[in-house]
Amino acid sequence: MTHTLVYPITARHNASGHLEIAGCDVVELVAAFGTPLLIYDEESIRDQCTRYREAFAQHTDDFEIIYASKAFPALAVEQLVLEEGLSVDVSSGGEYHIARAAGFPPEKIFFHGNNKTREELEYALAGGVGFVIVDSFQELKLLEELVEARGRDSGSRQKILLRITPGIEAHTHSYIQTGQLDSKFGFGLAEGIALEAIRQALASPSLELIGLHAHIGSQIFQLEAYRKAIEILVGLIAEARERLGFDCRYLNVGGGLGIRYTREDAPSSIGEYAAVKVEGVREEMSALGLPMPRVLIEPGRSIVGKAGVTAYTVGTIKAIPGVRTYVSVDGGMSDNIRPMLYGAEYEAMLANKAEWPADTVVTVAGKHCESGDILLREAVIARPEPGDTLVMPATGAYCYAMASNYNGSLRPAVVMVREGRARVIIERETYGDLIAKHRPLRPDLSPPDGGE
Repeated sequence: MTHTLVYPITARHNASGHLEIAGCDVVELVAAFGTPLLIYDEESIRDQCTRYREAFAQHTDDFEIIYASKAFPALAVEQLVLEEGLSVDVSSGGEYHIARAAGFPPEKIFFHGNNKTREELEYALAGGVGFVIVDSFQELKLLEELVEARGRDSGSRQKILLRITPGIEAHTHSYIQTGQLDSKFGFGLAEGIALEAIRQALASPSLELIGLHAHIGSQIFQLEAYRKAIEILVGLIAEARERLGFDCRYLNVGGGLGIRYTREDAPSSIGEYAAVKVEGVREEMSALGLPMPRVLIEPGRSIVGKAGVTAYTVGTIKAIPGVRTYVSVDGGMSDNIRPMLYGAEYEAMLANKAEWPADTVVTVAGKHCESGDILLREAVIARPEPGDTLVMPATGAYCYAMASNYNGSLRPAVVMVREGRARVIIERETYGDLIAKHRPLRPDLSPPDGGE
């Protein structure tokens, strides 16, 4: 097939002229599980984990690959990446709960977030969370208070890293830049703020500062920004070592490697990414006479993004002569908000007409009561008809994770496929689920039939 750059590595066109993933005919999957349906290829996820491990192992023995679970915090996926030897990054009490339920030992969990609540931190500390990435002076004080309240002695201090804002603006959408000076995340370098945070952390009897963290953004193609961020971080490490005696044993240089959403996208390879990260740290540390730290990274999108494909059923087709043809599907912004939030671009095809010529220009619209609920503009697909199965590839990251019940929509089912078999890893919501937490003013009224 011609679409392998953006589809899972097991994708092909089968003898029926249908799209097939991991030996499973997508049209048959839709018949069995309904639409919208999110399909994950297990082999693609495992392959990305392997590529990361092997790429970093070529440069250092002391590294850690941490899955950024916010991309898709699903039990089955987290169990899979744990099997592949990865650690996990969580950014809320909920994500921490999922990671623990998936079997991650506390020492492999890194807890992020710019506004961790007291309750979230207490929950994580009670579970023995391995590492807390501290984001502010307020959090530093709160965490110290909570650890002391738990009665820990100096021999069992809570390991922390400090999140540093290096002042780098990555070449990506402004909403997913995180390393620039004006950011809600981390300690900036101006006015000696980051250095003061290091001083306070080192002075704490209940916290053990083992390193620094920086994440400059997401969906990044150009690697130069990473190199500059590393240079700035190492400069801070050198200054903190000289002034405060800080020994940086862990350096988390973030994630953010982009993926292909369309065939025109040209992200850097994992090998190139690993070289920039590890060799960049080595060169900068060596130049300043500093010992090489453990290098940590946090890939999320690049682990699961390409592995996921969303299938929809085509409904209303509306041709406006001389303007455009709208092809409406039974999903949209409730299961993929990225086109509306970031202007994200995707590709599409008809899974049941995989061998048909792509000769029709359409706009793929969602079903929601919003004019902006548009998944694709100027998409070129085979001639569509109601009932066709339209698929969008590269929807494995930040789609289900940001899904909603807008317009009373049900979050879709999610299946994982491998060697011709499919298994449900997240069940489709029901109408009953929509009101399960609601409390009516008139409790004597019963839900209509089919509520469950």
